[in-house]
Amino acid sequence: MIALISFLLVILFSIIVVRIGTVALKMTGLSRDIAAFQAQSAFSGVGFTTSESEYVVSHPVRRRIIRILMLLGSAGLTSAMATLVLTFVGQTPQEMAIRGLWLLVGLIALFVFARSKLIDRGLSWLIERALEKFTNIRLYDYEELLGLSRGYTVMQFKVREGSWLSGKKLRELRLADEGVLVLGIYRRANGKEIYIGAPRGDTIIKVGDTLICYGPEETLVNLVYRIKGPRGDKEHAVAVKKELVRKHEAEAELGEKIA
Repeated sequence: MIALISFLLVILFSIIVVRIGTVALKMTGLSRDIAAFQAQSAFSGVGFTTSESEYVVSHPVRRRIIRILMLLGSAGLTSAMATLVLTFVGQTPQEMAIRGLWLLVGLIALFVFARSKLIDRGLSWLIERALEKFTNIRLYDYEELLGLSRGYTVMQFKVREGSWLSGKKLRELRLADEGVLVLGIYRRANGKEIYIGAPRGDTIIKVGDTLICYGPEETLVNLVYRIKGPRGDKEHAVAVKKELVRKHEAEAELGEKIA
């Protein structure tokens, strides 16, 4: 029975650790869905390769959180399996049935614990308060701040040969007229990758640069494949008009709410 209780405690510990990891990643600026997925992935050792994974490990604080989750997960899973085996070794059929029943009850209780929204809210609040007090993790809801659920997004893409962007200064591109901001540029120089944060208007976009841009999702997708020449200029003009319409609609909506 002690082995069975130990097994259930290991599962409970795993749930709590993943929850702590989720809250910690969320406090570094990730949305809750992405934070929960990455925490579960790291703790279970599955290691899904996604664009979010690259984004997570590029951040030093997030990378440290992921490393801790991976360490705890690899140790906890082995201990749980060993404990489960010991639970049923050397037992009579009747004792095995009783322990199996207790195992089922315990797993159901843990499932309810893991899925309860009330417990989730309470535990998340408690974890956030503890992390804020004992760590330097700063809480920013970037998804809400940047309006990522309202048609805007942050996109990373490489400038290709023949791109409408290449060979021009940022000032000449007038991307702000399309509602697009270039937040940063990754560039290879002398065999090293450098990062240009908040590039100035006289920064020239080069083939091979990786741009980090913020703006309307539809506009950014179009920008990735926009080519040089009259066609690209026409697409730019269309995007500018769409941005003007979008701003007018937003201002009108704001005026209605104020009225």
